[in-house]
Amino acid sequence: MKQKDALKILKAGKNVYLTGAAGSGKTHVLNEYISYLKNRGARAAVTASTGIAATHIGGVTIHSWSGAGIKDDLNDEDIERLIQKEYLYKKFEKTKVLIIDEVSMLSSRLFDSVERVCRAMKRSEEPFGGMQVVLSGDFFQLPPITKEGGNADFIHSSEAWNKMDVRICYLSEQFRQKDSSLEKILNEMRQGGISPASKNKLAEICENNSASLKSVSPTRLYTHNIDVDAENERELEKLEGKAHVYEMSAGGKASMVESLKKGILAPETLRLKKGAVVMFVKNSFDEGYANGTLGKVKDFDNEGMPIVRTFSGDMIRVTLAKWTVEEDEKVLARVEQLPLRLAWAITVHKSQGMSLDAAEIDLSKAFVPGQGYVALSRLRDFAGLSLRGFNDMALMMHPRANRQNGKRCWNDLAIKR
Repeated sequence: MKQKDALKILKAGKNVYLTGAAGSGKTHVLNEYISYLKNRGARAAVTASTGIAATHIGGVTIHSWSGAGIKDDLNDEDIERLIQKEYLYKKFEKTKVLIIDEVSMLSSRLFDSVERVCRAMKRSEEPFGGMQVVLSGDFFQLPPITKEGGNADFIHSSEAWNKMDVRICYLSEQFRQKDSSLEKILNEMRQGGISPASKNKLAEICENNSASLKSVSPTRLYTHNIDVDAENERELEKLEGKAHVYEMSAGGKASMVESLKKGILAPETLRLKKGAVVMFVKNSFDEGYANGTLGKVKDFDNEGMPIVRTFSGDMIRVTLAKWTVEEDEKVLARVEQLPLRLAWAITVHKSQGMSLDAAEIDLSKAFVPGQGYVALSRLRDFAGLSLRGFNDMALMMHPRANRQNGKRCWNDLAIKR
């Protein structure tokens, strides 16, 4: 369906799973609905499975909002302790809509725990205590992070999912990929098997890795943090001149500040030099940039603020940005930093939800299904891709998201409903 159709269903108060391929505009629809609720004075809890995903929609993690903390499984004693916390009880009492983004990375155990907490706080046996629940994500992207190599357990296997009468809204329009050949490969991956021709296409890109990526250096995506950190430091040290250092400022409740810091991509200490490749990590369309916009530091002004030339050629004087955690229109925590990070390299996990102008991707160490799909789907077209390598895992989707042997996949189910 189109975005306007999904919004109509949301505005009707239905429980919704908003899904679709990467770049189909799920976050845009969520933000539209959040604005709609705010304008009507309806209290909504805006959450996501990870801190980074939460910052994309101006929310907090579902762990933090629900009181679950680091736990996925809550027993009766845990829930009873939560009920005794007056501030939590009052928060739940006022909340009419619960929004959770990037639910592919949310375990079924935590989802069931949150549902039980909602019923207990609301003093109601209706699913989620009678709140409207809006879920957004894509089971074809990164699965829940598991401990000790356990199997990923998506939320559709939970008790809560099966009793909440969810409407599946599959967004079919594509707003990111402008290249039909890239979109074709991504669709094949979603359908459970990449064709020999498409695999050869990717191998050809690897072999001819002299793709012209225009004037801006591509962001390099790696599957492991250690490769990212080493790459960025190595590249920064190559540049001449003294580094300009920017320290993050913060205020509010200490635990919330720490959670906010972990959830955003801006570093606590940012070191920049002239010529540094950077990526904007916040949306500010008025200022001319979006989360994922690439550029290069061309100079610094008299106040020491960096001037960045973006991939599209725009010159932007970058000033401090603010991230906040709000409740009842009160700011509970805030941090301020330049909305930039060094962007010679980032992890595939951190790239989820972004649109990148150009990327150099190394999938030779891919270790979880969906990593290859997430990485490749960040791009708009093959003109912005330099592929350093890939393994078989990089081309796989999680078997529980895409059923083999003739079983219906989630795309089929979404379309039919």
